[in-house]
Amino acid sequence: MMSRFLIAPDAFKGTFSAAEVAAAIARGVRAAGAEAEECPVADGGEGTVDVLLDALGGEQRAAICQDPLGRPIEARWAWVARTRTALLEMASVSGLALVAPAERDAEAASSAGTGELLLAAREAGAREAILAIGGTATSDGGAGALEVIAQAGGLGSMRVVLACDVRVPFELAAVVFGPQKGASPAAVTRLTARLRSLADELPRDPRGIAMTGAGGGLAGALWAVHGAELCGGAPFVLATLDFAARLERASAIVVGEGCLDAQTRQGKIAGEILARAGATPVHAIVGSVNREAVEREWGGLSSVRVAGSVAELEAAGADLAERTATRL
Repeated sequence: MMSRFLIAPDAFKGTFSAAEVAAAIARGVRAAGAEAEECPVADGGEGTVDVLLDALGGEQRAAICQDPLGRPIEARWAWVARTRTALLEMASVSGLALVAPAERDAEAASSAGTGELLLAAREAGAREAILAIGGTATSDGGAGALEVIAQAGGLGSMRVVLACDVRVPFELAAVVFGPQKGASPAAVTRLTARLRSLADELPRDPRGIAMTGAGGGLAGALWAVHGAELCGGAPFVLATLDFAARLERASAIVVGEGCLDAQTRQGKIAGEILARAGATPVHAIVGSVNREAVEREWGGLSSVRVAGSVAELEAAGADLAERTATRL
């Protein structure tokens, strides 16, 4: 009996796209004589638009916006003409990867560029804007975006759907994610106070609502002011990819991320896939791994392999397929 592997990795951030990882692993699996179905995935962070664009079809576009520190940048987005849907990614304009480590300043970073990206979708005539929120440099509670949008007269009748990569509520955005964005303990305290003040001024209070802390609180701001719909990025992407039907055809699943750690279970795509797999074995091929976190959080995985290059990804896929064939 020939095994059929469903290859469903996320991007290895800063190294390989999800499609590149899936293709490399699939080559190895096929070289070992097994079947492979490539299904690159994302959870609302960097690379989500590419995954959705492959699934929905459409064309790439660009808009000149400001990056987290106010510098002009060409931000990519996508347009699906048949449904008049804009696919947007906060990481492409307000992302942490756009700011050098020495420049990171969570108190100065602004979400204004993401507001400008939403306005570009409005100007294109979008009925719906799907905004992937993840991998951001900002902790401003969406204040920058709200200001830009208000100055331009709002978002009109455009429906906004937020694909969030975390479930953290608004008031904890700085506490949980501020340090990785360059915030000292004192800055986290100031940022949290700023979020509290902003929440007091919003027409709906986002505090205590899951996912409103995504994007440094931008999710909560758009939910409160513009009625944006909050949804988990991982479930949204998997539904768009018709993952349930793909899972039925698979005898094993391969997930992948740049680093497998405890946070991977908190709204991330690999954790969502593992939860849905049922009796289907799930194997991980990752760029790096926190072994202690895997033992504590990832007991459901059948195996974990580390691969940091294309050749290693191919070899890992081949090794997995060969060992599975031997067991069969």
